Amino acid sequence: MLIIAAALFSGTGTGTLEQVHDGLGTLAGETAATAFALALLASGFASSGVGTYAGQVIMEGFLHRRIPLWLRRLLTLAPAMVVLAAGLEPTRALVMSQVVLSFGIPFALIPLVMFTASRRLMGEHANRPLTTLLAAVTAASVIVLNGVLLRTLFT
Repeated sequence: MLIIAAALFSGTGTGTLEQVHDGLGTLAGETAATAFALALLASGFASSGVGTYAGQVIMEGFLHRRIPLWLRRLLTLAPAMVVLAAGLEPTRALVMSQVVLSFGIPFALIPLVMFTASRRLMGEHANRPLTTLLAAVTAASVIVLNGVLLRTLFT
């Protein structure tokens, strides 16, 4: 979605999801605009489902706490409802949510590289030293680029 939007709207000042949708309808036809909207909706459903399931696994598997289904759904919907109720611009809210999520990248990548390199934890499936080196370089690159992004955003 991003590559198509960037290719179609490079230098046009198009910045919001609504502008991309309208622009796709004008430049590539209503079918492309509808496909964009459906892809965006599917992406939202997928990320919500994964996030909810991950939270459930953590709560039940690691913390041994069960949350009723209705409360889980309410908690999952609450942030979106707050954004809608506050009248925030959706594209800006989406970007800011990704910025907040990016703070967690080092907390996921560093243990991932360490755990997958551990023979004690992974046994015969542990990464080889070259794989671990490449994973560490990749993780460090992602973390540095994320830091640059955050610095650019906040300064």
